[in-house]
Amino acid sequence: MQHLALLHGAELPPHVFQTQTHRQQQPGPVASHCPEVAFMTLTLFPIRLLFAAFMMLLAWPFALVASLGPPDKEPEQPLALWRKVVDFLLKAIMRTMWFAGGFHRVAVKGRQALPTEAAILTLAPHSSYFDAIPVTMTMSSIVMKAESRDIPIWGTLIRYIRPVFVSRSDQDSRRKTVEEIKRRAQSNGKWPQIMIFPEGTCTNRTCLITFKPGAFIPGVPVQPVVLRYPNKLDTITWTWQGPGALKILWLTLCQFQNQVEIEFLPVYCPSEEEKRNPALYASNVRRVMAKALGVSVTDYTFEDCQLALAEGQLRLPADTCLLEFARLVRGLGLKPENLEKDLDKYSESARMKRGEKIRLPEFAAYLEVPVSDALEDMFSLFDESGGGEIDLREYVVALSVVCRPSQTLATIQLAFKMYGSPEDGSIDEADLSCILKTALGISELTVTDLFQAIDQEERGRITFDDFCGFAEMYPDFAEDYLYPDQTHSDSCAQTPPAPTPNGFCIDFSPEHSDFGRKNSCKKVD
Repeated sequence: MQHLALLHGAELPPHVFQTQTHRQQQPGPVASHCPEVAFMTLTLFPIRLLFAAFMMLLAWPFALVASLGPPDKEPEQPLALWRKVVDFLLKAIMRTMWFAGGFHRVAVKGRQALPTEAAILTLAPHSSYFDAIPVTMTMSSIVMKAESRDIPIWGTLIRYIRPVFVSRSDQDSRRKTVEEIKRRAQSNGKWPQIMIFPEGTCTNRTCLITFKPGAFIPGVPVQPVVLRYPNKLDTITWTWQGPGALKILWLTLCQFQNQVEIEFLPVYCPSEEEKRNPALYASNVRRVMAKALGVSVTDYTFEDCQLALAEGQLRLPADTCLLEFARLVRGLGLKPENLEKDLDKYSESARMKRGEKIRLPEFAAYLEVPVSDALEDMFSLFDESGGGEIDLREYVVALSVVCRPSQTLATIQLAFKMYGSPEDGSIDEADLSCILKTALGISELTVTDLFQAIDQEERGRITFDDFCGFAEMYPDFAEDYLYPDQTHSDSCAQTPPAPTPNGFCIDFSPEHSDFGRKNSCKKVD
């Protein structure tokens, strides 16, 4: 898997999913403000926290009355006077809450488009739950998980803005969500604008990751909105690779003043080609927003970073090619979550080959997909010799890691079934090296020390039971035997781990849709 650097030129800015404080291999900037933080914790913090809670309680009865009635009923036009009053009061209460929390001045640049001009607002970068500030200022609808509406008080406030709910228990929910967004977007301004964070997760604002296509599937004009937090001390960013949610809240409320800038960019009207290709539409809007922010873009997605973050005994190195492999799998329309149940079938087919190499047409038939640029790119990842042939077992091992990244032993057991001898299922050092190189997504790896440590009887072969017993006795075996000075290859650009969803943004792209597929042909730019 050594050809990735030749295939894809996009680079991911380092540590985009880590806070600035976490990125430093030294005490963060908060450490130098300990006396001030201690003083604010005893004085300003409790006052602000109690006042924020009071403001939410004050807003609750207004939101409760205004949200009565069927949620899917089209809003009355024009709004009744009492609804206009309630809307004004709620915006004032929320603005007062943010003011009390230290956001004394919210700088707004540009003009917010009317619902008839742009039914969808796309916000980026998404870096914190404080990104809710523009939501409360505009009372726009958002996309949220259905469980949120059952949260006391908060659920009532959420229902007031008529959000589009996504249900995790309903397998058809994503399709229904896209249809609902289409319906509202094409209502000619009868529904409130929908505010969407197309990145789908939090980053530290150093770049824009790949936008999810959900906001762009309706093919209607959108208004890009960019967010900035020009604070001297960053206590806002919440990326799950750094301070937790409660610590972020504590530190932010301890700051005397916090700044946020909201810039409404000109409405982006899609071309006919962009209407037909939501992925292209999303990419072009992202570039406009990145230019306004003065940051770079990256082709990596939230799902790629989920893979990198997965915890297991075989922690993926920063230069792993499995991120690219996962992207190519999705580009072929093969969803890892659907492929997991067929891993045994794939492994049995690969085992029957007994290491016999296959060529591209046979690989396409095996996957039941046509030959394409994306398939050729995937094939080349495993064609280390460049001879036009690959070992199918390597593909199955890589697929197992992508489908269940935290289940290290399950992947190793599957590999032993494919590589093991018919007599006792044992493998030699060369087989172990191939398995682990593929499972880690790297081209060079020395496993001699690990193999000898497992092969206590010096038979020259080990079984899965031997490996499993060793892993149970030494759960950190990878750190001790594989990672030190051995996982640095030139195969991929460094890609840091990513957070898990924070509940504010959800992937609502259809499960069975051609939208969002990335053109994976070789890049020369």
